[in-house]
Amino acid sequence: MAKSIPRLTPHDAFNFLRENPQAVFIDVRSEMEFLFVGHPKEALSIPWRDEPDWEINPDFLAHVRRATSHDRPTLLICRSGHRSLEAGLFLQAHGFSAIYNVAHGFEGDLNDRHCRSSLNGWRFDGLPWEQC
Repeated sequence: MAKSIPRLTPHDAFNFLRENPQAVFIDVRSEMEFLFVGHPKEALSIPWRDEPDWEINPDFLAHVRRATSHDRPTLLICRSGHRSLEAGLFLQAHGFSAIYNVAHGFEGDLNDRHCRSSLNGWRFDGLPWEQC
């Protein structure tokens, strides 16, 4: 049975990464989101679901295994925290024990006008990010 995935606020995730240099930070959004919307600095891009069909990436587990180990702290981020939670549960089911989910993700929750980056999230909180 899967354990729950600890949720870290974006600020707590940023501090966790600074205090744990061995930790790995993985952005599980699509490649296009990573490149064109922007991404946290130092995050690796390993899409959980990707275009064009938005199916689970068949290479996801292999790529994560190359980037980290089963017991190495690994933080996952997506747009709002939902895909990263799904990916984290998948990794737990495959033996990863130190998975963390970044609450609210990179762009955060939708506001009343259905816009992101206005309530919460990595970018809203002013944490280091870049756009390629």
